[in-house]
Amino acid sequence: MTSSPLHLSRGGTSVVLEPHPHGLPVLAYWGPALGDLSADELSAVVAAQQPQRVSGGIDVPARLTLLPLESAGWQGTPGLTGDRGGAHLYPRFTVVAGESRHDGGVVIEARDDGAGLALTVHVGLTASGLLTQRLVLTNTGDDEYEVRSLRTFFPLHPIAAEVLDTTGRHLRERSPQRHELTTGTYARASRRGRPGADATVLLAAGAKGFGFEHGLVQGIHLAWSGNQEVLVEKTPAGQAFLAAGEVLSPREVVLAPGGSYSTPEAIGSWGDGLNELSGRFHRDVRSRASHPQRPRPVTLNTWEAVYFDLDLPRLQALADRAASLGVERFVLDDGWFRGRRDDTSSLGDWYVDETVWPDGLAPIIDHVRGLGMEFGLWFEPEMVNPDSDLARAHPDWILQPEGRLPLPGRQQQVLNLGHPDAYAYILERLDDILTANDIAYVKWDHNRDLLEAADARTGHAAVHRHVEALYRLLDELRLRHPGLEIESCASGGARVDLGILARTDRIWTSDCIDPIERLVNQKYTGLVVPPELLGMHVGGPVSHSTGRAHTLPFRAATAIFGHYGIEWDISDLTDGEYEVLGRYAGLHRSWRDDLHRGAVVHADLVDPAMDLRGIVSEDRQRALFAYTLTGSSASYPPGRLTFPGLEADTLYSVQLAVPEEGQPGNGQSALAWLRSALDGEPLRLSGRVLAQAGLQAPVLLPEQSLLIELRAARS
Repeated sequence: MTSSPLHLSRGGTSVVLEPHPHGLPVLAYWGPALGDLSADELSAVVAAQQPQRVSGGIDVPARLTLLPLESAGWQGTPGLTGDRGGAHLYPRFTVVAGESRHDGGVVIEARDDGAGLALTVHVGLTASGLLTQRLVLTNTGDDEYEVRSLRTFFPLHPIAAEVLDTTGRHLRERSPQRHELTTGTYARASRRGRPGADATVLLAAGAKGFGFEHGLVQGIHLAWSGNQEVLVEKTPAGQAFLAAGEVLSPREVVLAPGGSYSTPEAIGSWGDGLNELSGRFHRDVRSRASHPQRPRPVTLNTWEAVYFDLDLPRLQALADRAASLGVERFVLDDGWFRGRRDDTSSLGDWYVDETVWPDGLAPIIDHVRGLGMEFGLWFEPEMVNPDSDLARAHPDWILQPEGRLPLPGRQQQVLNLGHPDAYAYILERLDDILTANDIAYVKWDHNRDLLEAADARTGHAAVHRHVEALYRLLDELRLRHPGLEIESCASGGARVDLGILARTDRIWTSDCIDPIERLVNQKYTGLVVPPELLGMHVGGPVSHSTGRAHTLPFRAATAIFGHYGIEWDISDLTDGEYEVLGRYAGLHRSWRDDLHRGAVVHADLVDPAMDLRGIVSEDRQRALFAYTLTGSSASYPPGRLTFPGLEADTLYSVQLAVPEEGQPGNGQSALAWLRSALDGEPLRLSGRVLAQAGLQAPVLLPEQSLLIELRAARS
C-alpha cells in the first residue's frame, strides 16, 4: 500500500483506507458507493474526515484503523490483546507491503519486529458489495506468544442511531430486539462452543427507525461455528463502529515461534433497508462454488412422524405416502444405530442396530430409492452418551476438565474432535456407513452447548481446535463422497453461520415448526441465509413444541418459501389433507426456481398484525407473496398491502396462487381485485402502483395466509 489513500469500490460499495503514521490504515469510509474518485477527490474525502485535537486528549487524535491499538492512541475496544510472558503488551505495527487483489480487495502486510509479530490483513469486496476482513497474526519471535483476542472492525455511517440484533432460546431462535445507539459498548458474546440459540445472526446499526424497505443500515456477521463476540461501540469522541472476533479462553491459542492464528472471516453488508442488506448476503452465498446447484428436493423427515418407534413396515408405508405427494427425499432420523431406543444412550456407537435392522438399512433404502426418492440419514457425530460402548472404551476422548465430566446436556457429552484418535474413529464410522449404503444426504445434529470444553490430555481449552477439526471432518467426508449433501442442525437453529454453511447444504432453522413462531424465525435468519438453505417443513395439525393448532394451508404457506419439506405422520391423512398437502407441494415445485434464486423482500406495514413477504424473480417478471394475519387487527377491514421489490414500469397481473383460499368469509363482500382474480380476469397494475398505492388487504381470520402471484402481463 502506498502513502496515498486507497479507494476500493465494487458491487455498489465503497471502502476508503487512509495511511496512518502510527499503525495500520484508517478505515475512513465504508458504505454506499462514492463513484469514480480522482486522486485529488480521494485526498479531499480523507481530509474532510480528519478530526481535530481537543483539550484533555492525546496529542494525536485516535482513529479507527484496521487494527486499532493503544500504541496509536486508541482507547476503545482494542484490536489485539496478547502477551509474551507478560511482556510485549502494546505492539505498534508498521505497514511493509500492500498488494491490490483482482477482486477489488487488498492484502496488507505489517510488522513489529520489537514485539516479534507480523500481521497480514485481508480486505475484500465481493461482487455483491460485501466487505470481508480476515487477519493472520504470526509469531516471529523466539518464544511463545499467547493471543487473547484479535478482532476486525467496521466503521458506521454518521447517521447510525439505532441497533438491531436477535436473541432467543431453543424453539424460539432469532427474535429481534432493538435499542438506541448510545455512548459505550453493546456486546453479544457466545461461550457455548457454538453460536447458540440466543446468538445474533447479524448485528446491525442504522438510521433511526430503519426497516426492511428504507433507512440506511449496516450489519456484520462472523462466519464461525464456535465461541464468538460481535459488538457495537460509540466512543466519547463520537466514533461508532462494529467489531467481531472469536472468544478465546486462556492458553487456547498460543503461538510457537513461526506459528500463526487466523481470525474467522467477518462480513459486513449495508443497504437502504434490510431487504437490500440481506440481498447482498444472499447473492454472495449463491455465488459460492459450494452452493447447491440443483433444485432443492422436497424432503420428508421422520422425526415428528415416528420419533424412536422405528419399524420397517411403518416406515415403508410412510415412504409410499410421501412419494405419492411428490416428496423427493426421505430422511430417517434418530434411533437407527446400535442400542438407540431413546435419547439416554448409544451416541457414538455408529453401527446399524441389528435387532431393528437384521438385514441392515438396505430394505428401507431400497424401498425409498425404488419410489424415486433419495435417502438421508441422521447422525450426531460430535456427541457421545456416557452410556455407550465408545465412552466406556475411550473416556479420555470426551471434552472435560481434569478428572471429571462436565454437567450433562440431553444426557450426553461432547467428543473431542481435536483428539486425533477420536477424529479418526468418527471419520471411519461415517465413511463406512456412507460407503456401504446408498445415502445421498446426512442430517448432522449437535444437541447441546459445550461446558468446560477442555482437552483431557492437557486441561487446555479446546473449542477452537474442535471447530477446526469439525471443518476438516466435513471437508473430508465431502471429498470422499462427491455429491453428498449435509444438513446442519444444532438443537434446531443453534449453529447458524456462514462458516458451517460453507461446508453444508442447508440448516435446520428451528426445532419449532409452529408457523407463527417460524414467521419470525425465518424472517430474521434470512437476514444472512438465503431461503433455499433454510429447512422449512409442514408439521402436524398441533405443534409438538407449542401446542397450538393451525390449518394445513397456513402451515404449508409458511413453509413454501424455503427448502420445503414435511415433518408429520402422513400415513393416515384424510382425503382433504392429502389433496391440500399435494397441492402445496406441487405449487412449491412450480415456483422453486424463482423461490431459490429470486430476491427476498419484506414489506414495512404499519399494522403489527399484518405480515407481507415475498420473493421476486431474478428478472422481476414474477413474484410470489404471502399475506398473513398473525393476530387480530385493530382495523376492520385491515389496511392496504404495498409490494416492494417489483420493476416499477412493468405491468403485473394480480392472481391467487391457491384460489380456494381467496373466498370471502361470512358476512363479507368480495374485494374487487380478489373477485377479478377468482373470475380469471385479474387486475393489471404496475410495479410502481403496487409499491405505492397497493391492494386493499382482505379480511382473514387470525393465523391465516393468502398467497398472491404477480406475473408480468402480456400485451
